Amino acid sequence: MMIRHLLATLFVLSAARGETKPNVLLILVDDLKPALGAYGDKHAITPQLDKLAARGMRFEMAYCNTAVCAPSRFNLMAGSRSTSLGIYGFGSDFRRPYPNAVTLPQHFLRHGYSTEALGKVFHIGHGCNNDESSWTVPHFKDLVIEYRDPANTGKALTREEALFSNQSSDGLPRGAAWESPDVPDDAYADGRVATETIQRLKKHAADPTKPFFIAAGFARPHLPFSAPKKYWDLYDPATLPMPDIEKAPDGAPQEAQKRGGEIAQYTPVPEGQVALYQDELKRKLIHGYYASTSYVDAQIGRVLAALDETGLAENTIVVLWGDHGYLLGELGIWTKHVNYELANRIPLIFAGPGVARPGSSTRQIAETVDLYPTLAELAGLPKPEGPQPIDGISLVPVLKDPAARVDDHAYHCFQKQRLGRAIRTDRYRLVVWKNPGQPDHEETIELYDYQNGPVETKNIAAERPEVVRELREILNRHPQPGQKPKRSGPKNR
Repeated sequence: MMIRHLLATLFVLSAARGETKPNVLLILVDDLKPALGAYGDKHAITPQLDKLAARGMRFEMAYCNTAVCAPSRFNLMAGSRSTSLGIYGFGSDFRRPYPNAVTLPQHFLRHGYSTEALGKVFHIGHGCNNDESSWTVPHFKDLVIEYRDPANTGKALTREEALFSNQSSDGLPRGAAWESPDVPDDAYADGRVATETIQRLKKHAADPTKPFFIAAGFARPHLPFSAPKKYWDLYDPATLPMPDIEKAPDGAPQEAQKRGGEIAQYTPVPEGQVALYQDELKRKLIHGYYASTSYVDAQIGRVLAALDETGLAENTIVVLWGDHGYLLGELGIWTKHVNYELANRIPLIFAGPGVARPGSSTRQIAETVDLYPTLAELAGLPKPEGPQPIDGISLVPVLKDPAARVDDHAYHCFQKQRLGRAIRTDRYRLVVWKNPGQPDHEETIELYDYQNGPVETKNIAAERPEVVRELREILNRHPQPGQKPKRSGPKNR
């Protein structure tokens, strides 16, 4: 153990002295919850990501800062929480409040790195665009919504295809929620992104004049569950897990719940806020999610194999990050866009020579915003200072020692009619629904205990006022939206 810790320390120190600038391969996966074998999911067939976890450290309690695609990616790239940026949904740009913000890739660019983006990195669509100033070369863009069978689109542009290309969706048909044609992997965007990433790696291996920061973004398992047939064939749908708890938690406020939404933009899902779907539909959607996860696992595996074959793995930090969690019918909810556990817990894996002990895991709570300062420290770069708020904490002490603790909670939020700000400790989640300036007596409070599992069953705020008070003290250490937050030091629960 001491030798491994020493190796990790020497890796960071040598990078800091400029002896070796490690490359960075940041792998972003859309809508990927911890449905991986490495995270204990007995149904998931994810051998490539399991191998990646075996090469580094798995964070068991990692959380996004907002369970919405666009702001979650802003959280990652700016290192700022949504309450710092004032961005909770689509149609916004982090450069409006912070025009001179230095993004994570820009920080590397300023210190001699080539920075490149492929696939879905920033969220493009729904009124959002790429941040071209973050990249040395133009972004390699590909599709998120994609079909090979014209019958699945009604042979017309679908609502979601339009939204993801920043067009109006008014009057357009819904596309299919899934398809499984017998096509090669490159028939879909993730296969093409993997192929282009491999070409970039080979190019850098042939001409290693600059270290690289490559962000490779993969679309699946985002809807539609479009994946080649061979990945659907990996699973017997009758054996896949169906949701056990399909009703809202007892005592949960209406504003915390969700029905319909994104999932209803696809056929044959019923439109509107239908309470529960038929079992046949639920099973097909769950099958599609797992098939899509296996498909993206294989594409990431191709990239990791190329990293090994080129010899670049010897000096490359690899990070796997999911932009938020996902619900597959639990609480009667599909997709994300809520403050509940399954929508906010994400997979997070760090690997690379000297980065962490192979096959290790930690229960240190981590947030998306922690990746920015962590990668900067691992690469020996100066500590990021903004000018936007840098809300994260470096996880390097934890990578050296899984038992180390740098903070005692995660902070996240979701906005509906009101803003729900949340604190997640190792046992509890407190959610306070309240808009800035609203008096305390008008707020709504949720408290959940996760000792018995990840699916909320009862809001116990009224039963446990002492826990509410304790967690409220933690929440109050975070400034109101629009003010620069300051993370607390370790105070373990």
